[in-house]
Amino acid sequence: QVRLVESGGGLVQAGGSLGLSCAASGSSFGVTNMYWYRQAPGKERELVARITRSGNTNYADSVKGRFAISRDNAKNIVYLRMNNLRPEDTAIYYCNVDTISGPNYWGQGTQVTVSS
Repeated sequence: QVRLVESGGGLVQAGGSLGLSCAASGSSFGVTNMYWYRQAPGKERELVARITRSGNTNYADSVKGRFAISRDNAKNIVYLRMNNLRPEDTAIYYCNVDTISGPNYWGQGTQVTVSS
């Protein structure tokens, strides 16, 4: 069992920056890929960024060049640095991880609100 706890959301003006973090605990030694997803009101949950254990990254086109995902394997923490935020980035952001044993886990989510 892996428990994920996100932190760092909040309210920011357009053009501003925020940083999110997600700490994995429990059987976190088996964590492989780590993800950030987001879900805006009335919309489906979408993948924002992915990072493998070796550090390879992928981003949604809408955030390329503005967001950066990183991780600390020793501490089992994944980060999302968000720059030049836009009102359309407003959403609940969720951490998600794959594990070697198979199960996939979700965090509880953290709200990011970007005002225009």
